[in-house]
Amino acid sequence: MTAAATDGSYDVVVIGAGPVGENVADRAVQGGLSAVVVEDRLVGGECSYWACMPSKALIRPGDVRRAALRVDGARQAVTGSLDVAAVLRRRNSFASDWDDSGQVEWLGSAGIDLVRGRGRLSGPREVTVTTSDGAERVLTARHAVALCTGSSPVVPDVPGLRESGPWTNREATEAQEVPGSLLVIGGGVVACELAGVYADLGATATMLVRSDLLGGYEPAAGELVGAALEERGVDVRRGVSAAAVRAVDGGSEIECDDGRTVRAERILVATGRRPQTEDVGLESVGLRGDRVAVDETMRVVDGDGAPVEWLYAVGDANGRSPVTHQGKYQARAAGDVIAARAQGAAVDDSAWGVHAATADHTAATQVVFTDPQVATVGLTAAAAEDAGLRVRVVDQDLGAVAGASVHADGYTGTARMVVDEDRRVVVGVTFVGQEVAELLHAASVAVVGEVPVDRLWHAVPAYPTMSEVWLRLLEAYGRPAAG
Repeated sequence: MTAAATDGSYDVVVIGAGPVGENVADRAVQGGLSAVVVEDRLVGGECSYWACMPSKALIRPGDVRRAALRVDGARQAVTGSLDVAAVLRRRNSFASDWDDSGQVEWLGSAGIDLVRGRGRLSGPREVTVTTSDGAERVLTARHAVALCTGSSPVVPDVPGLRESGPWTNREATEAQEVPGSLLVIGGGVVACELAGVYADLGATATMLVRSDLLGGYEPAAGELVGAALEERGVDVRRGVSAAAVRAVDGGSEIECDDGRTVRAERILVATGRRPQTEDVGLESVGLRGDRVAVDETMRVVDGDGAPVEWLYAVGDANGRSPVTHQGKYQARAAGDVIAARAQGAAVDDSAWGVHAATADHTAATQVVFTDPQVATVGLTAAAAEDAGLRVRVVDQDLGAVAGASVHADGYTGTARMVVDEDRRVVVGVTFVGQEVAELLHAASVAVVGEVPVDRLWHAVPAYPTMSEVWLRLLEAYGRPAAG
């Protein structure tokens, strides 16, 4: 423990010890400040134990098996189904068996203190921590408090649904047994990933999707992912919602608004998430509502748009770009700017400045780890047009790329490049296909760097790799005129 902990006073108090909170505290400490994080669950947060890492551990075995089945000569060697017990053991290891001692040790090595308990704002620069035994401890921040409280699942108000004890991503990701049948309510990232996982593990999976799969992505994403899920045996019911749930022997019966019913041993609710800011004491510092707005340095702004000089909300807590890597990106900017402001150093919060999370707006990245994967950066064609850009859209069949034919027999996938015609720069890219996640960073560099399309012709992809899709996209767009 640091000397600062003896009186509960630190330069920075961080509520939430997930990847975002850890990074805020780490950057502040590297900048010369003292920091403490407050956590009432596991240090490492959702990503370490119930989302990013363990969910991908569940996904990967099925992906590998199908990858072998797509290559003649390898498919003949695949003679069985997944070893479910082995898959779950491997998943457990990715979650460190839900033991956070390794993460706690890292905090100590980084010079960051930890206080266990529920943290809430109780006044300006003040956080009151309630421990598991009901005791209270007050922490004060000389310079900043950072809300890094993450998000929580939204459970729709369907009669009987809450009483049925539905799974959220947490229960589905940490389950030690596979149900015989699973009903998934939702059509977003979590719904698609986990429906595929449980189908791979032997469950009968049904999805109720109110509109389209993967809404908000390019249309090809939902189309190809949906077709692949159905091919794997998932019953995808589009345009259907749950109307009521009632208990039956062996699980639940779900009445749907199309007049049909579904029986399932388990229900997984994957209908979105909301920032966990409804019970962090915002009212104690004169802020109203349960959501916070922030400036480009993640500093909270009040209802009049004025910054609250000492209060920051980072990651899912501010709702700007609710994925782990974007949250960590915000955290690095926030931790650095907290240190800069504390020491009276210069602050660069201009677009793409060191203290601004500019990429959240036009260059955020995301991978959906379905099979096929969806990898995207920047704006979709629809979003670019809504932003008033004059765009040109270029599509390419990924299966026509030589590297894809090496990767799998009959490879199915697509790529889309969205170009701002006035500036002749790429503003959005989407890949859909097997193992396309590793194509994404090159696209991110092109979007963030605003690399002119004419210059991209000189970035020569190796042959035969999947990256040759860039050459095909540029050929379809058209080579620039000389001079």
